[in-house]
Amino acid sequence: MPLETSATFSVLLLIISSTAGQDCSQPCACSAEPPPCPLGTSLVLDGCGCCKVCARQLKEPCSLLEPCDHHKELYCDYTLLSDSETGICMAQEGQTCDLGGKIYRSGESFRPSCKHQCVCMNGEIGCVPMCANNVLLPSPDCPYPRRVHIPGRCCEEWLCEQSPPDHHYQSVLAGASQIRPLPSSNPISVFRSLSPHGPQAESPRDNCIVQTTEWSECSATCDMGVSSRVTNDNQRCQLERQSRICMLRPCSSQQHKDIKKGKKCVRTPKAQHGMRFELSGCSSTRLYKPKFCGVCTDNRCCTPHTTITALVEFHCPDGEVFTKNMMFIKTCSCHHDCPQDNDIFLASNTRRMIGDYDNDM
Repeated sequence: MPLETSATFSVLLLIISSTAGQDCSQPCACSAEPPPCPLGTSLVLDGCGCCKVCARQLKEPCSLLEPCDHHKELYCDYTLLSDSETGICMAQEGQTCDLGGKIYRSGESFRPSCKHQCVCMNGEIGCVPMCANNVLLPSPDCPYPRRVHIPGRCCEEWLCEQSPPDHHYQSVLAGASQIRPLPSSNPISVFRSLSPHGPQAESPRDNCIVQTTEWSECSATCDMGVSSRVTNDNQRCQLERQSRICMLRPCSSQQHKDIKKGKKCVRTPKAQHGMRFELSGCSSTRLYKPKFCGVCTDNRCCTPHTTITALVEFHCPDGEVFTKNMMFIKTCSCHHDCPQDNDIFLASNTRRMIGDYDNDM
């Protein structure tokens, strides 16, 4: 085979192999244990929905099998590289964050100090600790443990000492006789009983700087939609996206008929009769009389102002029962800051819902 033909065949084989590597038609082959991810990095499913992988971060290469961190609203931009199979993780448009006079883009990760890893999420800053906060209790081998700062290292470490720093049995008064140690000064007598497995390490939750973004606007202007937020308010203190279903108003409602004479808006109308929520062919097991956001006749739009989140149980025709978090409207406000072309997301950076709290209804 001529050299030129052989080289061409090798390049073609390499391209075919690369393309096959990004193909989801192959059966899933995942490792038994998920890969360990750095603090602040999400563990997500790959683009084929097969295996859990560490999400790629801002400005890192990405692909179908190495997706970007959607919890930080990153997406894979395939237009930046000539290789159609590989892209670069870029941040979606969002509000920047200002920390100590330094501006960070939405989706950008940074470390304000060696002890915290932070990320900017649409104007909100979330941080996770980088230093372990384990507790070392006294023991016969280490009667006086204390934390010390080691030069050149960020996190403090435990140092075992055999005597307390201020262990003085001699009186400071001139001519005073020697003072015998008190029974409680014997370190062995004040040791706590330890389990055979040693002291229990503190949970990441104990040293968590809780950060939670506002709920996003409902994805639909009528009937069922979805609202989401990002928080690290969990036992692992790791960033995660929470979602809830929402309904601003029924699409079949004719709310303009409820506007009273001399008024321009109906702000927060309430359902007159009990209704069941419909989701993917399933119905809520309970009847509800929810409040909705109304309409105006002067080009203003009405959106939620205060809301609560509650669990709603749904029953499906096949007998399946499941629950979903749902937004319930308490009050709405009517304003001129309206989404254009019926796009509910366009004004989400300046219009916030306040006073939201969880509630068991």
